[in-house]
Amino acid sequence: MADRVTVIGWDGSPLTAAARSALGAATLVAGAAHHLALPEIPRAAERVRLGSVPLAARRIAAHRGTAVVLADGDPGFFGVVRTLRAPEFGLEVEVVPAVSSVAAAFARAGMPWDDAQVVVAHRRTLRRAVNVCRAHAKVAVLTSPGAGPAELGLLLDGVHRTFVICEELGTERERVSVVTSDNAADHTWRDPNVVIVIGGTAGPAAAGDGWIAGREPGSGPRGWVLPDEAYGGGLGEGEADLLRAAQLARLGPRVGDLVWDIGCASGAFATEAARAGAAVIAVDQDPQACARTETAARRFGVQLQVVRGTAPHVLENLPEPDVVRVGGGGAAVVSAVADRRPQRIVTHAATRDAAELVGRDLTEHGYRVECALLQSVELDTRAWTETERSVAFLLSGVLADRAP
Repeated sequence: MADRVTVIGWDGSPLTAAARSALGAATLVAGAAHHLALPEIPRAAERVRLGSVPLAARRIAAHRGTAVVLADGDPGFFGVVRTLRAPEFGLEVEVVPAVSSVAAAFARAGMPWDDAQVVVAHRRTLRRAVNVCRAHAKVAVLTSPGAGPAELGLLLDGVHRTFVICEELGTERERVSVVTSDNAADHTWRDPNVVIVIGGTAGPAAAGDGWIAGREPGSGPRGWVLPDEAYGGGLGEGEADLLRAAQLARLGPRVGDLVWDIGCASGAFATEAARAGAAVIAVDQDPQACARTETAARRFGVQLQVVRGTAPHVLENLPEPDVVRVGGGGAAVVSAVADRRPQRIVTHAATRDAAELVGRDLTEHGYRVECALLQSVELDTRAWTETERSVAFLLSGVLADRAP
């Protein structure tokens, strides 16, 4: 095992005395090509091109001597420190930090970033990173080859955002550009780069002094679902607050997910899924329902996309969902949704026959089906008399071969 491992962050500034001292004593140096060209690296030191960090960690663990790892920005912020400290390598590291590329990007843009979401985009996480950009008003994206500004812009089709693209921060080739998301694919961008994604309506927590980084969990009214009157009345069939609560519990929307709400009606469910941090596409054929949904989203300060059209045909060009609520359209729409293989589907039926039809179709698509008969009775607590009664069959389908 290496006698000593020092991780040095590099932001383009001259190396500190501590960094120069560590480099001067190094017998192995790992880093990207531009790091390995630094004049401070001893000529006799073994040089390891840092492609796969786990492979480099194995080389370092087997090295007898003093190792240095060079990394862009702050190596403890989505950087190499986490991998190097993994139990399988047994490495204890000292860290010489630098300004993170995210902090540098927001500094170049002259913007605060304590209220921003920060995500990493590579080929495996690109879709989830895009969903965060759909759902939040300020996001910093640490990109990678094949998951850069062009790919972000293409996958944000139908959602307008402004991109502040910071290329090669801290170098002589540094460049900061501002483009709209629909134009990002028209350019060639240099790596490494950070993309600040701005747009939509900021939530209530954006004003005034914050107290927690990122999206404030306590923003907006308290409660996983809001009472029916919060949406100004006019809720459609199947939109009662207790049924919405059960649907949300079955789907469990979360940050990084894309939720489809088909038959969004008043926008109550779509708004509450967005309040959970998920990206939401709300679909309805009724222009008034689309307008009500947009109004509800503005009122509660959440981001969502409203698509007017008739399911199932309108669903063909929508991006892949993680979870879906079918509020209208019946078995035909549920079947079309199941063809897209979301992790979970939830819907409701007014009769047992309709519930059995939907349940059989979900089963044929390979979903594990659960069904519950929900009955709610509202009471006037002044006299403890019944004021309203509703009954619905709640159906949910879960793919057994995918994560819950």
